[in-house]
Amino acid sequence: MIELMGHSLTIDQLKRICIDMEEVIISEKSMHDVQNSRLAVEAIVSNKKTVYGINTGFGKFSDVIINEEDVEDLQLNLIRSHACGVGDFFPEVVSRAMMVLRLNALLKGYSGVRSDVVELLKELINRQVHPVIPQQGSLGASGDLAPLAHLALVLIGEGSVFDDGQPVDAKQVLDAKAVEPITLKAKEGLALINGTQAMTAMGVINYIEAEQLAYDSEWIAALTTEGLEGIIDAFHPVVHQARGFKQQEQVAERMNDWLEGSQLITRQGEKRVQDAYSIRCIPQVHGATWQTLDYVKEKLEIEANAATDNPLIFDDGNLVISGGNFHGQPIAFAMDFLKIAIAELANISERRVERLVNPQLNDLPPFLSPKPGLQSGAMIMQYTAASLVSENKTLAHPASVDSIPSSANQEDHVSMGTTAARHAGSIVQNSRKVLSIECICALQAVGYKGSEKSAPKLQELWEKLRDVVPSITNDRVFSKDIKAVEEVLTPFSKHA
Repeated sequence: MIELMGHSLTIDQLKRICIDMEEVIISEKSMHDVQNSRLAVEAIVSNKKTVYGINTGFGKFSDVIINEEDVEDLQLNLIRSHACGVGDFFPEVVSRAMMVLRLNALLKGYSGVRSDVVELLKELINRQVHPVIPQQGSLGASGDLAPLAHLALVLIGEGSVFDDGQPVDAKQVLDAKAVEPITLKAKEGLALINGTQAMTAMGVINYIEAEQLAYDSEWIAALTTEGLEGIIDAFHPVVHQARGFKQQEQVAERMNDWLEGSQLITRQGEKRVQDAYSIRCIPQVHGATWQTLDYVKEKLEIEANAATDNPLIFDDGNLVISGGNFHGQPIAFAMDFLKIAIAELANISERRVERLVNPQLNDLPPFLSPKPGLQSGAMIMQYTAASLVSENKTLAHPASVDSIPSSANQEDHVSMGTTAARHAGSIVQNSRKVLSIECICALQAVGYKGSEKSAPKLQELWEKLRDVVPSITNDRVFSKDIKAVEEVLTPFSKHA
């Protein structure tokens, strides 16, 4: 059970909630803050003060005053009209993360919603009722309006939810679970959809997967180093201490740990003076990816605990400010940065695949084939890896440098952060496939060199993975092997 307070949520806690399905509770202080914020909104309504989003229209309609008797219709119309997302659905785990993040933001006590709203969100999370949310339609400013509107629909008994992975009518599931939907009151619809929770939720899941992939890339690279009888000297601690990047030093340390006791690695001058960059520079390149991951994690954890709707209510309602915390630029940059960093893990991995299969670059059988010529072996797996890294280069183009005006130019600069997060997710999936291909080729190379000479930790992995992917003794449908290794490398599969 994880207590949500609005200011202390971590990636590790989100992993436990969203992947391990741990339940949440709301802290007493946070609920007190929510209730005080709500009293401020009710005072604004009863005193007939004009405040954006409470008794005005939205966006370009912000100058349109709404009568008190129409305030509930205003919120309902907002949710229905903004629920115009299109395309494939966000993975269910992202939908769950979106709900948790939205709840945590409301618990900061700046949004003016009733306790009924946060209690219902908590109940839906704990009962694993996850909204079906289309991925496309957010500009990443004014909040993730379209995706979050689809989330909000479920709270009012509309829209769809996942049931055994399939979309079904939300009201049907709510009725079956005896969960009562709510009627949105003043400001509540706007508070639910004005925020960056779609891009941040996708970003959190991307980060969790990318972090695991970065760790996996190291032992896979270590296997490749053995298969090519690589030079261990390049990983000597003094080399990396001389540069000073702690992440580079840590990668070198882990590479040495994986390779400890190996009889397949070599020393400078034994077989060659130095290795190609894709082997020699593993700590430098992978370490730079880890630098990026650290940056991304920091930004995601800040945003996971941020008040990102508009307007925000301070000082018991004496100060209500329309600002722009819904603008997703920080997460847009972080996701674009993540895209580049993970694409580079795939780029260098594909180059190691080439060194494993190209007979001009090693002393292994051509394309690792058991019968070169008659059988193609791993030849076309390298083609697939090359195709994936090329696709990643297109996806890695920054989304955050784009902007397009909306709402009659009232909202004239947007972040495209959700697009960046979605593309980052695609790059993570592509890169896992590339590393799966490297893993298959490295296993085969180590098998040819003698797996009994492998480092103890790598030998243990080699034997386990041979149960997943048998040695290549004849050509076969290798897409099945790639898929099998990919599943091993996937930290969780509920989102698939």
